[in-house]
Amino acid sequence: MQSDPIADLLTRIRNAVMVGHPTVAIPHSNIKVAIVQILKDEGYIEDLSIENEDIPARRSISIKLKYWGKRRERRSVITNLERVSKPGRRVYVGKKDIPWVLSGMGVAILSTPEGVMTGQQAHRRGVGGEVLCYVW
Repeated sequence: MQSDPIADLLTRIRNAVMVGHPTVAIPHSNIKVAIVQILKDEGYIEDLSIENEDIPARRSISIKLKYWGKRRERRSVITNLERVSKPGRRVYVGKKDIPWVLSGMGVAILSTPEGVMTGQQAHRRGVGGEVLCYVW
């Protein structure tokens, strides 16, 4: 049993990037799919696919990580992933207090009443919510 599935997602991606794996598999949930889809839309990962869709108990998300540079000097596009709101300490922000990550170089991912979205999307729509994580 996991107490924080989002932190588990971020840790699995962080560990795979540190070792240089091309792909990483994580257990399926709708919020994880939404977070990974944002990472794909923002250009931090190459692709995602859902494995074993027909068997709900065995579904998983396969993430193809993105790297740049030549083979020996290749670096990950993801520099860091930081969990902000935790089960012991939830962090909520209003529409005027949405964080600006690394002067716009990073992305804040929020869970809002309109769904999971980036900080910029939430600012444009005028909604606040729970700050899930920062990615840069």
